[in-house]
Amino acid sequence: MGIDRRRRASLALTLNFVALFLAVSALGTSHWCAGTRKVVKPFCTGPVTTKQSFCIRFNSSNLNDTRLVQYIWETGEDKYVMRKFHTGIWFSCEQNINMTGENCRNFIYVAPANERGVLWLCIVAECLYIMLLATGGILMSIEVCQFGNVIDGLKLNAFAAIFTVLSGLLGMVAHMMFTTAFQLTVSLGPEDWKPQTWDYSWSYILAWSSFTACMASSVTTINRYTKTILEFKHKRRNIEKNFKIKQKLLELDAPEQGVPRLLPDDRMGSSTTATLVRISG
Repeated sequence: MGIDRRRRASLALTLNFVALFLAVSALGTSHWCAGTRKVVKPFCTGPVTTKQSFCIRFNSSNLNDTRLVQYIWETGEDKYVMRKFHTGIWFSCEQNINMTGENCRNFIYVAPANERGVLWLCIVAECLYIMLLATGGILMSIEVCQFGNVIDGLKLNAFAAIFTVLSGLLGMVAHMMFTTAFQLTVSLGPEDWKPQTWDYSWSYILAWSSFTACMASSVTTINRYTKTILEFKHKRRNIEKNFKIKQKLLELDAPEQGVPRLLPDDRMGSSTTATLVRISG
């Protein structure tokens, strides 16, 4: 039983570390959501060297030439370029107009002013999620490394389960708050940021994978705690049952109390006394 209990403790600790690693990776990256943004192509500048698809070149040197307007009108969708972007909790980055490098800005200031409170709550919840997850992992590590009293290990197990469950709930709330804040920013955000198309990216998958590993660790910890308690109760019932059986056997083996036993000499003595009484009478 002890080896099986220690294996379950190691499994819960491993899942906790996996959840912690994925949570830190997701929080530190800016690929929670990704997509494209439709931007008007600028006018090409400089000498003609190669064909440039991210800007519009015209043959007239006069910026007031009416042929410039006619050229842009005739090209239709060719005057637009699709620039890729990705957004995380901290930053939102977008490709430069020449498609080389990225331009990043703080996502907190991109979000509408009346929705920044939700984003700040999301950041606080994510940080608390990681802190509680780390606390649960430390308690699990102490439990795995200590070889002392089983009761002490059981107490550590209970506290680790509580911290892990709380961290999982906070993580779920934090992920949902970011989703809400991002969708509101897409609808109400600045025009120079609004995406044309977007979807969830790999950092978002890491965040929910961390939540899954966290809940698996908490379930394993609670299961281990419950199984240990049930084992103790089962052993206690067996001990009490064996004690009652031994007590009954001792009562059966002991002589009956309160019933005097007469020896043959005692019987003879009593009958002789009775005869003498009759003669004297």
